[in-house]
Amino acid sequence: MNQRLIGVFVFALVIAGFFTFVWYKLVGGASSKEAKPVPTVQVWAASRDLSVGSLVQPADVTAVAWPGAIPQGAAQKTGDVCPWVGRGVTTRVFQGEPFVEGRMAPKGALGGLAALIPNGFRAVPVRVDEIRGVAGFVGPGQIVDVLISGTPPGGSPGTGNLSKTLLQKVRVLSAGQNLEKDPEGKPISVTVVTLLVDPKDAETLSLASSETKIQLVLRNPSDEETAKTPGTSVSSLFSGVKYNPAGALVEQPKRPQHVAPAVVVPVVKEPPPVTVEVIQGDTRSTVKFTEASR
Repeated sequence: MNQRLIGVFVFALVIAGFFTFVWYKLVGGASSKEAKPVPTVQVWAASRDLSVGSLVQPADVTAVAWPGAIPQGAAQKTGDVCPWVGRGVTTRVFQGEPFVEGRMAPKGALGGLAALIPNGFRAVPVRVDEIRGVAGFVGPGQIVDVLISGTPPGGSPGTGNLSKTLLQKVRVLSAGQNLEKDPEGKPISVTVVTLLVDPKDAETLSLASSETKIQLVLRNPSDEETAKTPGTSVSSLFSGVKYNPAGALVEQPKRPQHVAPAVVVPVVKEPPPVTVEVIQGDTRSTVKFTEASR
């Protein structure tokens, strides 16, 4: 074999081995850097899925290794005592998700529906049927208007029952079926919707639920406008007259009606009478003849 060809072949092997060694070092160094463990901290998280209103029990919490920065409002495990035990959940927490302060009820609020009531508000239950409750479409978190209908004391005679918007932009806390007894003592299922209102509206709603019929009307949560309506009455439904909350019925402007033009009958004038002079001997007389006598 040619000596020169052997030399070129050996040189190529040396170069290939050199670059292979360099590539191995580079890739191996990068892999070793990526394999370095990421520092973690232990935070308190949920050991199972917790629904809204759940009261956190010791078995519901566990410590998990959380890489990187601690989530805002989370509690780091520094001992065996978990600060979330005994507090209610206001937003659903999934298994393995850290507890944060913004999703927990205040201390002492416990669990259940009370954990969902913000400071300064009240939860008022309202009994409605499937029709007046928007046929079952009212659910927690939705926004509704409250309408009432009934006969006001001292109302104007002849107006009948009145309907009026009582409250607007009210949040629904819960909706479900309760078992109650009818006048004969038999159990019946009724729909109860719990609304979140301030103390003043709670008084109004409590009185309205006992003295009038209540209907809930769904509205768009993004609709922030407060509608101003005078209400309506039974008499206005049939008469087309707008109801006035002051007690009077205000007539609506009427549409102009088409009036047929009057028929003009021409007057026919009677022609003047014909005068004839009659001479009888020495006597002269005048006779008038009209159109009717001809």
